[in-house]
Amino acid sequence: MSLAPYAVCAGASRGRQHLEPDSNTRSPFQRDRDRVLHSNAFRKLQYKTQVFVIHEGDFYRTRLTHSLEVAQIARSIARSLGLDEDLTEALALAHDLGHPPFGHAGEAGLNAALDAHGGFDHNAQSLRSVTFLEHRYAGFDGLNLTWETLEGIAKHNGPVFDPPDYIARFDRDFPLDLARQASAEAQVAALADDIAYHAHDIDDGLRAGLFGLDDLAHLPVVGVALAEARGLTADPRRIRAQTVRQTIGVFVTGALAESRARLDVLAPESSDAIRNTDGPVIGFSADLAAANHAIREFLYARMYRHWRVNRMTHKVEAVVREMANLFLARPDLLRDDWRDRAGSPNSEAAAEAVRDYIAGMTDRFALDEHRRLTDPHSAA
Repeated sequence: MSLAPYAVCAGASRGRQHLEPDSNTRSPFQRDRDRVLHSNAFRKLQYKTQVFVIHEGDFYRTRLTHSLEVAQIARSIARSLGLDEDLTEALALAHDLGHPPFGHAGEAGLNAALDAHGGFDHNAQSLRSVTFLEHRYAGFDGLNLTWETLEGIAKHNGPVFDPPDYIARFDRDFPLDLARQASAEAQVAALADDIAYHAHDIDDGLRAGLFGLDDLAHLPVVGVALAEARGLTADPRRIRAQTVRQTIGVFVTGALAESRARLDVLAPESSDAIRNTDGPVIGFSADLAAANHAIREFLYARMYRHWRVNRMTHKVEAVVREMANLFLARPDLLRDDWRDRAGSPNSEAAAEAVRDYIAGMTDRFALDEHRRLTDPHSAA
């Protein structure tokens, strides 16, 4: 399939930070996607919270299943718009690599503990994971991804005018044009993230019994999908699946229509023309954006702030915060390789080591490590 003139062209990539010979079998963006898939950080997403902590159930989404679902939606949109599917997929798969254990609760705990040392930002940690923390190659740290993939990871949510410390430092060595818009491929990955987590969090919330099907009837898009699903079957499981599937379809179709309209007006002749725009070219219409906002508000009220979720959030946030504070004050409690990096208590080096160590934990490992640190009956 031929690419649109505004698509990022793999043959014109700005290259990698460290020179490597080209692959005989894959484009630069296919290699990026494959490197993300084979990374340690991606594999750990299988055991990291999306909303529900791993031990709460086998059927709820994890960061890994969420990333795969985002990639599927993003690739479909990219194909329809004539964008580079491989770059879009690489960005969708990489967008959550920097999340710590326990999702946003873990991020809040780590951010609070590291407040005096710049806090914690999962987008910066994603970039750090692929440019420094992965140690899979003899000649360099990180995955040595292309400029276009790194750009998309750093600013897939839009231009970055006040970058976190690591993004700012990396940008000085390998400038990513932080103040400009991201590529259309990165914008698609960001929009697919919204579509996936709203629709699939409705699915998980129904499975968990945090709300029922009747509670969705008033929601825009979802309520219409629910009514149509009930006209097809009386099986609640099939109604749930049909409602979620149709909701995704409406948002994808609407996003394509709105994005095509914006592109028709702009008529960009290159990917740089996309980057030079005043706002995103990939997005929802005003009506669909309002519907998306209403769904988000519902999920915050009925799911993310549900008392059952609040209780678990409180517990796991405390676990992360307590571990981080303890390691900051007592880096001698860290394992050998991390202790060597940490240096003296409460130093910047200690904060950096603690940030990387805890952010790289899975839910299960974090709970086990916290128990080893705090329970006298647990083996070291």
